[in-house]
Amino acid sequence: MNNQDEIFMYKAIELAELGGVRVAPNPKVGAVIVHNNEIIGQGYHEYYGGPHAEVNAVNNVFDKELLAESTIYVTLEPCSHFGKTPPCSDLLIHHKFKKVVIGSRDPFHLVNGGGIKKLRDAGIEVVVGVLEDECNFMNRRFLTFHTKKRPYIILKWAETADGFIDYDRTDNERKINWISGEESKKTVHRWRSEEQGILVGWKTVLNDNPQLNVRLIKGKNPVRIILDPDLQSPADSFIFDHSQPTIIYNKKKDHLSENLHYIKLESYNFTSILSSLHTQNIISVLIEGGLFTLNQFIEKDIWDEIRRFKSRTYFHSGVKAPSVNLSADKSTLSGKDQLDIFYNKN
Repeated sequence: MNNQDEIFMYKAIELAELGGVRVAPNPKVGAVIVHNNEIIGQGYHEYYGGPHAEVNAVNNVFDKELLAESTIYVTLEPCSHFGKTPPCSDLLIHHKFKKVVIGSRDPFHLVNGGGIKKLRDAGIEVVVGVLEDECNFMNRRFLTFHTKKRPYIILKWAETADGFIDYDRTDNERKINWISGEESKKTVHRWRSEEQGILVGWKTVLNDNPQLNVRLIKGKNPVRIILDPDLQSPADSFIFDHSQPTIIYNKKKDHLSENLHYIKLESYNFTSILSSLHTQNIISVLIEGGLFTLNQFIEKDIWDEIRRFKSRTYFHSGVKAPSVNLSADKSTLSGKDQLDIFYNKN
């Protein structure tokens, strides 16, 4: 590995990030083609089902004869199987690339080293592991989905300066008691647009009647996921408005109507819920509450990130926030709120 390799791989990572949630459940991948230390082509995976990064990068090269004397930098191992598109490793072999530099291996069982082997068997020099940590972090959702057979789990909540996430509720009170400020609200809507699913328990539906969509910015709505074992969510709740795909996990019925999908689980537990989401190719889920649901994920240690807003507001009493006995990996200001981010290193 040398500094030039890292420079070109950083460029490939920047390109990969442009794919965003549009590529899910596929990984974000960027590719840079270099000839005599100059970039002659580049591309990234732009949307699910579309051409892969390597294809777009090759198509971006004006003089294809230069490819046989070039190195391609790819953030993830080129695929070696037929999916929605042909194998990218075959494309690189066809153009007789001199060298392929790869950020990280692809854990997907139909690839997982197969692309690397195919390239080396064709006589192409292959270097693996350049900026591997950075590439893995970028694709942490994809990697978790394939290695742990569940979605990447992000827990999110806002708490007051004195550690509460809500007031104590009366039986007929149904509204959101806002804690975070306007800047934080916009941030949360951006997060929603970046993940495939958003999950809450039925008590949050009862208390807050949330819409669980993207309104404050322009972006794609996530799939709404409701944990409601005994189907107690009020019938007039926003989650039943058919405006976006909604899954209701329960113990009573299976039913599909427009965007509303009731899924009955014979064994209703977190394992079966996460297994079902994995089967449906939902690679990431933002969990917004309530307290019982958040604590369940924390106690079972089934989470990958925690994003906690801490405001300057005081409630003095109410529903205590989840307890996290960890030091934040990142802390920043979001308007007047403090945003702490924790990564699960287990």
